[in-house]
Amino acid sequence: MTTAQTPQLDVQPSPLALLLLGRGADPRSERGVECPGDLPEPSDPDLVARARAAKEKLGSKVFVLGHHYQRDEVIQFADVTGDSFKLARDAAARPDAEYIVFCGVHFMAESADILTTDDQKVVLPDLAAGCSMADMATAEQVAECWDVLTEAGVAEQVVPVSYMNSSADIKAFTGKHGGTICTSSNAERALEWAFQQGEKVLFLPDQHLGRNTAVRDMGMSLEDCVLYNPHKPNGGLTAEQLRDAKMILWRGHCSVHGRFSLESVEDVRERVPGVNVLVHPECRHEVVAAADYVGSTEYIIKTLEAAPAGSKWAIGTELNLVRRLANRFAPEGKEIVFLDKTVCFCSTMNRIDLPHLVWTLESLAEGNLVNRIEVDRETEAFAKLALQRMLALP
Repeated sequence: MTTAQTPQLDVQPSPLALLLLGRGADPRSERGVECPGDLPEPSDPDLVARARAAKEKLGSKVFVLGHHYQRDEVIQFADVTGDSFKLARDAAARPDAEYIVFCGVHFMAESADILTTDDQKVVLPDLAAGCSMADMATAEQVAECWDVLTEAGVAEQVVPVSYMNSSADIKAFTGKHGGTICTSSNAERALEWAFQQGEKVLFLPDQHLGRNTAVRDMGMSLEDCVLYNPHKPNGGLTAEQLRDAKMILWRGHCSVHGRFSLESVEDVRERVPGVNVLVHPECRHEVVAAADYVGSTEYIIKTLEAAPAGSKWAIGTELNLVRRLANRFAPEGKEIVFLDKTVCFCSTMNRIDLPHLVWTLESLAEGNLVNRIEVDRETEAFAKLALQRMLALP
């Protein structure tokens, strides 16, 4: 009896596999690419002093933006902090700054490049800092979705509304097809505007924000919403379902906010008597329905600022921010806990660490432009059109 020899296969990693491993490059992807140059050692005790020295040398030429979800070690060097759109607008308000160092993720840096002048250069300290939600809707997938809507005979009735947490390509698609951008703060106003323009909305790429806004804030039913899955033929929907729907939700979500569950809410109410549950609208619908307060990152911060001493809060958003808020308000007697018992940082946001920031600032101080984020002219024009429609909302 003989045993056949197993042939030796010459297996080559796919471009996607290389991309996920950080060994590939795709300028239109939110996923990581290798960071050129040698980074300082994470254990270097002089990192803080080096960052300060480089930032001081650059002076007014550099403007550092820090998203709320960044590590404390990075936030300490931010000239302003905020959510993604606030930071992009802050950058646009500083035309004298030659370099905009965006401590956030890729789509945020793209938005800043779209809104700033041609003379300004937007820099992302680590090109691997992407967004899993933004990755869930590619330009090719959305174009195919529009073909499906056209074949179903509903495309002319559909107005796209895209969340700020999307790539420049998706923002450009939205602008080209008569739609607008929204944030978690103004999603209801954006949807109201969209329904004045058409009968249906294609909401990209976060299904939870779209569903929560439509059902919780605007009084629609869950039956008014259908879920378009880009990985299924025709999105997994029939033409009849598309014709009957008011909200066509893209099958995307935030990997952090999507982790919170109804069990998380029930558990924290048992553990912390009298607790107020405050969550972000990117959370699942059942979590939002069970919460006491729902709102954007800025809303969460303002709610805690106004909260009385001695009040107790369970927060459903990214852990870096929750921990920072807990430390900030502890002297006022406010007890703030993370909604879930499982530790959950935004892994891609956490790629921006002190070594990457030091490398970026020192490179710029030496006259070397690194990790520039630049949106091409055509994409920028249509993306800016969609953003301008949002800025014009009442």
